[in-house]
Parts: sequence; C-alpha cells; structure tokens
Amino acid sequence: MTTLAILTAAGSGTRLGRDLPKALVELGGLPLVLHAARRLAASGVVDGLVVTAPAGLAAVVTEVVARDPHIEVPVRVVEGGATRQASVATGLRMARAADDVVLVHDAARPLVPPSLVRRVVEAVRSGHRAVVPGLPVTDTIKQVIPGPGAELVVGTPDRSLLRAVQTPQGFERGLLVRAHEAGAVRAAAEHLAATDDAGLVEALGEKVHIVPGDDLAFKITTERDLWLAELVLQEAA
Repeated sequence: MTTLAILTAAGSGTRLGRDLPKALVELGGLPLVLHAARRLAASGVVDGLVVTAPAGLAAVVTEVVARDPHIEVPVRVVEGGATRQASVATGLRMARAADDVVLVHDAARPLVPPSLVRRVVEAVRSGHRAVVPGLPVTDTIKQVIPGPGAELVVGTPDRSLLRAVQTPQGFERGLLVRAHEAGAVRAAAEHLAATDDAGLVEALGEKVHIVPGDDLAFKITTERDLWLAELVLQEAA
C-alpha cells in the first residue's frame, strides 16, 4: 500500500501582491511549489505526488517540479479548479487503488519539515482515519457578530482547547473520497468551499485527530510571511 500526496498550487495569491501565482513566487531562488514538493518527497513516506497547477500553467509547473532531480518519486501535474476544494477533488481523482493514504498539502507552506509529514502519515497508519497537524493558539480569541465599524464581542473561547491547523493533512483514501463526494456542491463557489479537507470529513460526522504541528509549517500569505521564510532559509544555510 502507498501514500499519495496532493500538493495544491493553483491559487492566485492576490494578497501577496505579485503578478504571478503564489506557488511560482520564488523563495531563496526557487519557487514555493518546488520547496514544498522537495520536502514531501524527502519525508520518505510519500510514494507519489500530484500537483494542482494554475489554469494554463500545467506545463510550467511540470518543468519546475516533475523534472527536479531532488524529487525521486513519480510526479503528475494537473490543472486545478476554481477553489482549493475543487483542486483537491481533481487531484484526488488521480489516486490509484494502491494509494490507501492521501496527504493534502499547500504549496503556500513551503518549509514544512519532512518529520511533520512522517508524523501525519504514521498517525493515519496507526488507525486514525483523518489527521491534521495543529499548534496551540497563543493569542486570546474573541467571537464576534460581524458588521461595519466596531464589532460586538459575544464570547471568548478557552484558548487551551483551540488549535491552529496546518498541512499536510492525512486521510484514509476512501474516507477522503467520500467526504469530497458529499461536499461537492460546495466546491464551485469560493464563499461556500471548504477551507480544509478536515472540514469536509467533519461534515460527515467522522472523527478528526490532531498531532503536534511545527512552527516551520507556517503559511505564506503576505509579503511579511515571505520575508520571514527568507530569514528561516538564511539561518538554516
């Protein structure tokens, strides 16, 4: 039995303020998607990689990832959909019968440690059918009623019970397929689409487990995040 990793790289990354998709923005001279793909492959527990590319750029992403000598697992590149959920569903259709575990990872988390990838896969193989990495929340969180101007606070959740989730998220393949089939009606619209695959599994009433995340698996959304990632790379050099 094998593990397939779906690497989502089809997002526009408008908040990063660049003229090209986020996954192709360079970090330390290499595109974000290549950093993420190399780390997935370096984990030693990923047997194949499917990358979802921005529309019209599958050939470019193939050139970047599939032909990289540091990635020694089979790579397939497909065009993603209109939303992250739709892109994952497209990648999931590339899974083979032998792929009993599926990881879903975001190219926007390029510095994920291979040890975290292994931790998620080991947890799925130990019997937890849906596993996400998460970090304790350190800020006080307020629940509010949305509205213009000053919003009304209606509660303060106990932050000791909260986790900020990361990727890769790992699943038994059959469960993830069932979750995407059940939630397919949400996939086309950004305001309805699931922001992570664990949410689709939760909607089925299935259990999702959390393993310790890693500070290096942070998401690049803004220019400040990219600057921080550059510093991390420089310190590791």
